Order: sequence, then structure tokens, then C-alpha cells
Amino acid sequence: MRLDERAAGPRTSGTATRGEPVPTVPPASTAERKTAVDVTTLLERGRTLTTPVLRAAIDRLASPMDTVAAYHFGWIDAEGRPSAGDGGKAVRPALAVLSAEVTGARPEVGVPGAVAVELVHNFSLLHDDLMDGDERRRHRETVWKVHGPAQAILVGDALFALANEVLLELGTAEAARATRRLTSATRALIDGQAQDISYEHRDRVSVAECLEMEGNKTGALLACACSVGAVLGGADDRTADHLERYGHHLGLAFQAVDDLLGIWGDPEATGKQTWSDLRQRKKSLPVVAALAAGGSASEHLGELLAADAKSSDFASFSEAEFAARAALIEEAGGRDWTASEARHQHALALQALDAVGMPERVREQFSALADFVVVRKR
Repeated sequence: MRLDERAAGPRTSGTATRGEPVPTVPPASTAERKTAVDVTTLLERGRTLTTPVLRAAIDRLASPMDTVAAYHFGWIDAEGRPSAGDGGKAVRPALAVLSAEVTGARPEVGVPGAVAVELVHNFSLLHDDLMDGDERRRHRETVWKVHGPAQAILVGDALFALANEVLLELGTAEAARATRRLTSATRALIDGQAQDISYEHRDRVSVAECLEMEGNKTGALLACACSVGAVLGGADDRTADHLERYGHHLGLAFQAVDDLLGIWGDPEATGKQTWSDLRQRKKSLPVVAALAAGGSASEHLGELLAADAKSSDFASFSEAEFAARAALIEEAGGRDWTASEARHQHALALQALDAVGMPERVREQFSALADFVVVRKR
């Protein structure tokens, strides 16, 4: 299968190294909206509205799960002392409270949805870190490294249960509809994680399979975040479905950028190990696209990865060995193709907004958040 060329936009040339900016190329609309919408303020609003309710939900957990969860969210350090840790980008809460405004409701209406989505997202992170063997997240050790695998599993399960509680205790028809969408998104997320794990043990994965996996693992929950506030505000299913379509494509753009950062991102910005996705043998978009491209670099990469899968000393590979694999991925076109795919999915997300009636101010904010997703560095 050859790489398709459907994603428009300029491509970078030359060989970039770890730590250099990921070549996603800002959409043309980004500069135009930069002065009109302050994305940092949007993200901070979502975090500010959501955090007190999120903390109250975590306080319901039995000890020591409440402490373990507080560590994961960055509220305390490993010794239990208050911490101002990195709590993540808060894209999902920002989208959830913004979606409430599509219906004319106040952003606070979307807060229970934002909290529920954050709880499910962090349930997945706790389990993913353990399954993937990731030792660092957000610039410090992961929960399973500090508190053990059992606590990572238990706290993850508890967060998933809390997510449903937070919505259902509202006791409204809108809350029931929102919960159905959340549980469907969670099932898709789990399907995506299962696909991701299974792909690590296969020599080849198609680009279509990779996009399906990432649509489940990342796109489904981000899609839910984009509709949940609107549903709580009384939006009909048609409106919610179009907002989810926006979120699905935004999720694919988000994951494409994550895949670039997972190989070429600066550890100081990402908080993860160098070449983290290569260390885990992930069949991420750059890898899959490079293997599908054909040519000498693609063939050499395929031979190396096949040998890696059988290697008993893979864990002891040097930085140079991982760098060589990254260079082959780039030479075969995997890096450029993934950057173009991020732009393509960004464009599809914005197109989905055209079918939704909403205040122009809200539309501009959705557009600005989409721009942010494809130009971020962490």
C-alpha cells in the first residue's frame, strides 16, 4: 500500500532530530484567530471550573485511593505534600464547558460532563501507563511506579465508576443521555487500547487499521467531550452528533500530533522518555505510514523492526539505535505524512462545525482549540 497524498499543505524537507519542533505546520486560520481568541484563557477556564468538582469527586474515594488519585492528578507529591504539578493540557474540560454554550447555556452547565470525561480519561491513563510500562508522565513517575500496579488498577476502576456517578446523580433526562454517550465512548476507548496492544505484536499494520485504532482510543472520548456539555444544556441528538463528528476528527488530529511527539518530541516538553513510542514498539502513524510507503528506507525499517520483535536485548538498545530507526521513518516519509494527516483531520473537524448553529463567538473558540491541537509541543 502506498502512502496517499490526500492531505494538502506544504511538507518539510531535510532530517530533523529529537527536540526540534514537530512539523505540523499551523493551519492558515491560526494566525487570523490568534488575536481574537486566547486559547490559554479557554483552557484555564475549563480547568478552573472543573477542578473543584473533580477534587470533590476524588474525596469520595476510600483511603488510600484518594491519595493515589491526588498524586496522579498532580495535587500532591509522592510524599503526600501539596504540589503544583502539571495537570495536563485540559483540552477535554475546555471543550466540554464550551459545548454547553452551543445551546445558549452557561459554561457551568457543562461542568459535570467535563468532570466525567476527565475521570474516564485519567482512568485510561492509569491503566495505559501500567500496560505500556511507562515510568514517567507529566514530568514525574507514574502511579504504578510510586504506589504499585494494584493501586493503579484499583484507582483507575474507581475513576471510571465516579464518572458515571457524577453524571447520573444530576437525575435529569439530559444526564441520562450524556451518560449513554460517555459509556459508548469509554467502550470505544477500551477497544482502541486493545487494538493498540495487539498491534505491538504484529509485523505489519495498515494505515486504515491504525486510524481506526486511534479513532477509538483518542477520538471517541474527545468526541464525547465536545458534545457532553451541549447534551446537558438540552441539545438534540442531531446537534450532539455533529459536535461529536468535530471531536472525532479533532481527536485524530490530536493523536497524529501525539504520535509525532512520541518519536521526535522534546522530553523536557513532553515529560516522557526519548523515543518513547519506539521503545514500546508502538505501531503509531509515522511507523505504519513509513512501512506502507515502499522504497529502500521503508524496507530497511521493516527488517529492523521485525528483528527488534525477536530481540532479547531490545530494552538495552542505545540512543543511537533508536535514533537510526527514527531517521528511517522520516526518510520513508512517515513523519511528513503524519503531519499532513493532522492538518487533514483538522480541516474535517472545522467542516463538521458548519452543520451546527451556534453563536459566532463559540464557533471561533472551537476553531481556536482545533488550531491549538495541531501546533502544540506536548
